[in-house]
Amino acid sequence: MTMPKFLLIETSTEACSVALSENSTIIASREVREYKAHARLLAPFIKEILDDKGLSITDCQGVAVSQGPGSYTGLRVGVSTAKGLCFGADIPLIGVSTTDILARMGMEYVTGDDTAIIPMIDARRMEVYCACYDSSCHILSEIHAQVLDSESFSREFARFSHIVFIGDGVQKYQSCLSQEQLDKSTFVSCCPSAKYMADSAFEAWKKKEFKDIAYFEPFYLKEFIAGVSKKSLI
Repeated sequence: MTMPKFLLIETSTEACSVALSENSTIIASREVREYKAHARLLAPFIKEILDDKGLSITDCQGVAVSQGPGSYTGLRVGVSTAKGLCFGADIPLIGVSTTDILARMGMEYVTGDDTAIIPMIDARRMEVYCACYDSSCHILSEIHAQVLDSESFSREFARFSHIVFIGDGVQKYQSCLSQEQLDKSTFVSCCPSAKYMADSAFEAWKKKEFKDIAYFEPFYLKEFIAGVSKKSLI
C-alpha cells in the first residue's frame, strides 16, 4: 500500500520553508530565513522537492499550510499558493496553527511532564501572539495577543517547574523576567518550520479535517492595518 504523501508549506514569519512527508516522516525539505522572500522562493522550493522525488502535486494526498497567526503578507502567500495547488490537483487542503508548529518544535526541549511550552510569534513592539501547551503538545489556552511585562505568564510560572519559550518573539521577553523565572525557563529563538507540520497534517488527513478551498482564510488574529508610505506624504 502506498503511503500518503503531503506537501507542507510554512510562511507565517520571516522564514520560508517547504517539506514533503510520507505519513508523518519528512522525506524532503527546503528552508531559508530571508526578509520578504516568500513570494520569490516558495514556488521554486515546491518544484525542487517534488522534482527531487520524481513526484507531481497529484501524487500528494493533501497540502498542509501554516494558517497563522503571523505575518499578514507571509500568510497570504502561503495560503493562496496552497489553495491554488489543491484546487488544480483536486486534493484536500489542511490548515495547521502556527503555534502548534512551534509547540512541536519545543517538545525537543521538554525536561519532564511538568513542562509547559509557550510559542511566541513576534507581533512588533512588546507584543507577541502566543498560547500555552503541555509537555505532550496539547493546547491549554487560546491563541491570543500578549503584551509582555513582568506579570506575563505569572500563572504558568506558578503552575509549571519548567517553561520552554519558543519562536521569533522570545528574546524581547527575557529582560522582563526575574532571576527565579529565568532559572525555570528555556528560550529558543527560531521561526516555525514546515518540517514540524508532518504529524499535524497526517492526523488531520486521517480525521478528514479539511478546509474549504474556496472560503478558507488565514487566521490573522488582528486586522491588518496598512502603513502609509513616507513618499506619499511628500
